[in-house]
Amino acid sequence: KPAHGNVALRMSEVPEPSVVEEAMAAEEAVVEEPVAAALPMMSQSLPFMERPAALTGALAGDVGFDPLGFAKSEEDLMNFREAEVKHARLAMLAAAGWPLSEVFDKKIASALNLAPVLDANDRVPSLLNGGLGKISPLYWVGCLGLAATIDVYGISRSKSNDPEYFPGNFGFDPLGAYPKGESGKEWMQLAEIKNGRLAMIAVTAFAVQEAVSSVGVVDETPFFFFPLMQTLHQYANSGYIS
Repeated sequence: KPAHGNVALRMSEVPEPSVVEEAMAAEEAVVEEPVAAALPMMSQSLPFMERPAALTGALAGDVGFDPLGFAKSEEDLMNFREAEVKHARLAMLAAAGWPLSEVFDKKIASALNLAPVLDANDRVPSLLNGGLGKISPLYWVGCLGLAATIDVYGISRSKSNDPEYFPGNFGFDPLGAYPKGESGKEWMQLAEIKNGRLAMIAVTAFAVQEAVSSVGVVDETPFFFFPLMQTLHQYANSGYIS
């Protein structure tokens, strides 16, 4: 009987399965979640100003620059980023197309027996240069139609509640250049917005420079667009090089 009593005592000391499961669940609940890094109080781009509350650094190129306080909320920030990406992409096309048109417009027009749209100073048509009346209305209709189609598609994408969506993500990647990894995606988004911002400044500078100097950007900086020896020869004939 004493032996049977010891066995019964030991069996009574073994916890029931339900008690063990409850203990394991309690231990799992005690595991602390990783604490998110605290956001800086001051703006990265303007260290003497406080960081705007809506600019958390989650978007590519977000360095806390909003001195006029346009982005009051996350919704405002997303709307402004949508507009920024669209203007950035258009500016990148314009920054390349502007000088290329000054290089090739007369050659293409001559080949097609058309009148060139450049003015006498080899400047492209613009609001400040004038000459927009030389462009066919059909061209403007086509541009507006294409822009409206892309904009409607972009709005529908932004309202789709797709967790993979971010401002400017139209899912357009026919060449498969968009990286698969997260680090590559972040790098690509940052490169696009930085180049786009630079292009917006460049196009503005093109327009102002041509309006002020009455000289096309290609003629102003020919060493970027023409063979070096040809440029040096032109400089020599004009007296820049003696």
